[in-house]
Amino acid sequence: MDPLGLSDVKREALRSGLVIPAHPLALTRERTLDERRQRALTRYYLAAGAGGVAVGVHTTQFAIRDVGLLRPVLELAIETVRGEAGPDSRDVLTVAGVCGDTGQATAEARLAADLGYDLVMPSLGALRDASDDQLLEHCRLLADIRPLFGFYLQPAVGGRHLGYRFWRQLAEIDRLAAIKIAPFDRYRTLDVVRAVVDAGRADEVALYTGNDDNIVLDLLTPYRLTTTSGTTSARIVGGLLGHWAVWTRSAVQLMERVHDVVTAAADAPQDLLGSAVQVTDANAAFFDPVNRFAGSIAGIHEVLRRQGLLAGRWCLDPNEDLSPGQAAEIDRVYAAYPQLNDDRFVTEHLDRWLS
Repeated sequence: MDPLGLSDVKREALRSGLVIPAHPLALTRERTLDERRQRALTRYYLAAGAGGVAVGVHTTQFAIRDVGLLRPVLELAIETVRGEAGPDSRDVLTVAGVCGDTGQATAEARLAADLGYDLVMPSLGALRDASDDQLLEHCRLLADIRPLFGFYLQPAVGGRHLGYRFWRQLAEIDRLAAIKIAPFDRYRTLDVVRAVVDAGRADEVALYTGNDDNIVLDLLTPYRLTTTSGTTSARIVGGLLGHWAVWTRSAVQLMERVHDVVTAAADAPQDLLGSAVQVTDANAAFFDPVNRFAGSIAGIHEVLRRQGLLAGRWCLDPNEDLSPGQAAEIDRVYAAYPQLNDDRFVTEHLDRWLS
């Protein structure tokens, strides 16, 4: 029996590579949950062709746990997936973020399991002082509850550095289904890929990019690594990204094009390589790396506000907003790369998503 407990369709889709947006949080001006717009966001991602959604993660705002919104947000997302996709909801992969110490994380994993989420994705930032062995035991306990979508979160937004040894041992957990690689660092990205290959699980554990500074090139790059068993090939096959919470239809089309190139074993066309720079430039406007990502969530919200999906860019923290000059940067990339946005697609369907 497959240790992941996923349907054949979901397992193969995960390993082939999906667009999985990290789901934002829709708030009213009073900073309460805007259920209508929260549901509209989920509908948007499904209509855009995303293969799954990740909820309760950094883009959803970790602080939902402090204001009693974790359960309502998780419930709303999976109910909307089931209602919107109908019988095909079995094909939409659902990922629930879990965080905190082991007690909190296991309770959140049980909640996700009870609600029917396919995978849990642990953030390990709260265990900053834990040893590798303690982190691995934490992950094994979570995997006993629900299969794991591992997560290398960059330190600038609450993660911690994790070395090859950690990833090599994590890759031995049978119920590890995938890893989101998001250290924003090529050396550390290679640590994860090499660890999975060395564990002999390159065909079993799906690798997903979360490297917002290198999305397209991560998806195009073949890894040919030499192990004691010979040379093994691996690829980062998909993405689980806050960046893909906006302009999602265009992201799906880009992913389809990348997959076509990979399947054909063809050289990447120059315009596709050029899009790598454009996507990174747009991401810089949305995610505000110049200010250590202070405006990252507000930047996503601002794009969704401009499209009409959100009523405002409010965050749970009233002090969290765009950084000085960030709105002008978003203006700039909108004007520079009109082919990357999906405003027309959103306009055509917005009324139905909001109904």
